[in-house]
Amino acid sequence: MSVIYDRVALLGLGLIAGSMALAMREKGLAGRIVGHARSAETRQTALEIGLVDEVFDTAAEAVKGADLVVFCVPVGVMGQLAAEVAPHLETGATVSDVGSVKGAVIKAIAPHIPEGVHFIPGHPLAGTEHSGPRAGFASLFHNRWCLLTPLEGTDPKALDRLRQLWTEMGANVDEMDAAHHDLVLAVTSHAPHLIAYTMVGVADDLKRVTEREVINYSAAGFRDFTRIAASDPTMWRDVFLNNKEATLEILGRFTEELFDLQRAIRRGDGQQLFDYFTRTRAIRRGIIEAGQDTDAPDFGRVGKD
Repeated sequence: MSVIYDRVALLGLGLIAGSMALAMREKGLAGRIVGHARSAETRQTALEIGLVDEVFDTAAEAVKGADLVVFCVPVGVMGQLAAEVAPHLETGATVSDVGSVKGAVIKAIAPHIPEGVHFIPGHPLAGTEHSGPRAGFASLFHNRWCLLTPLEGTDPKALDRLRQLWTEMGANVDEMDAAHHDLVLAVTSHAPHLIAYTMVGVADDLKRVTEREVINYSAAGFRDFTRIAASDPTMWRDVFLNNKEATLEILGRFTEELFDLQRAIRRGDGQQLFDYFTRTRAIRRGIIEAGQDTDAPDFGRVGKD
């Protein structure tokens, strides 16, 4: 492995930034890794555990001299952060991000990017329900996808360099249009998270089922909902506020399907239910065959929490 970027600045030092830092350090992909986080406690922890070589009190200080700057903060603050660091970005540097929404991120960041700086939005489809600088691990991106949504006129060499970084960190890399990305993620991530939050909320509201029963008798399905619903509330608030159209479209489709299944149950239409579940089971098998999960017991998550 060889150094791809001489100096990487990570703005935000949580799970994704921490995992990037550990992966880059393990593979020798960055000459120096520096960072910034809003919390002094987070900055101190990141330095103590060796995520970064140096931390800065401000994002503006952190980006000076960096040839790669990665925004690892909630989508809702990216515009403000871009305005803060823009005057301090090095000519020729690449700015990227790890946000779950791309259309809103482009609108927030792109207007602030100075001429001569390459802005290449990105989204690693990897994570856990844990957060903070201690949550990261070097293998987080192994065989996971990182989607890049380059803007028109993006410099091919800058794009290839960023692709190489993600590939060396273990990810599969693909490119797509930002609007299509947001629709795809509304199906595969955003709507499922909202449904998980809702189902856990229903259990909490249903007073005929006690909290003790919900906790003690959680079957695999509900238990997995709670795992998803434990994700960072700030991040997911911003995701839904910044991907309204695509998420609402998918939730509308979901509601139609749910009503159809309700009618099938009411009518006792076992054939419709069987056919539907057979089709959805095939999708699960496809995910396993694509290497994006395992068919091991307990969804392959035993010992990973």
